[in-house]
Parts: sequence; structure tokens; C-alpha cells
Amino acid sequence: HVQLVESGGGSVQAGGSLSLSCAVSGYTRSTYVMAWFRQAPGREREGIAYIEFDGSTSYADTVKGRFTISRDNAKNTLDLQMSSLKPEDTAMYYCAAKTFGGSRSRYLQADEYNYWGQGTQVTVS
Repeated sequence: HVQLVESGGGSVQAGGSLSLSCAVSGYTRSTYVMAWFRQAPGREREGIAYIEFDGSTSYADTVKGRFTISRDNAKNTLDLQMSSLKPEDTAMYYCAAKTFGGSRSRYLQADEYNYWGQGTQVTVS
């Protein structure tokens, strides 16, 4: 089993920056791919970035060039650096993890992921 705990959310003005972290514990061999998702009220959960165990990354077009995902396998942490934030980035942000397998084309789909954190709120005004 894997436990994920996010931290670092908060409120920021448009154009500002914010960093999120996700602490991973438990059977970390199940975290081959890790990702950040977000969900705004009344909207579906959106995959915004993923990172594989070897550091390969991919981003949704909505955040490409503004957000950076990274992971430290030794420390079992996942981070998301967010810059040039916009009001439309306001959402609950979740980290997620999945085991090896499946198609990269689906790595930003929520139903691919086995493990989820409880979420951290980001508000941009």
C-alpha cells in the first residue's frame, strides 16, 4: 500500500508562483509513474503533469511552460513548481501514483492511477 500526502497549497496573486510537494510512504515500488491532477468545483479532474521513475515528464497544454514536475526517488517526494499562475489555475491539487504499465497516452487520465493524496487547495486571485 502507498500513502501520499500533499502540502504547499495556498493563496497567491495572478502572475505569482507556488510550490507543491507530495510525500510518499509505504510500498514505493508501486510509484513508477507519479502525477499531479487538479479539480476545480463543478469540473472533472484534470491531469496536468506526470513523471516516470527515470525522470521522463509530460505536461498538459494548459500548464506547459509554466509548471515543472520533479521527483526525488531517494527521498520519496514529488514536487510541482508553478509559476505565472492564473485565476483559472485555482483548484484542489492532488498527487497520484501508479505502478508500471499501460500506455503513456493515458498517463494523464485519472482512472490510470491506483493511489491518491487527499489534496491541497491552490487559489489564484
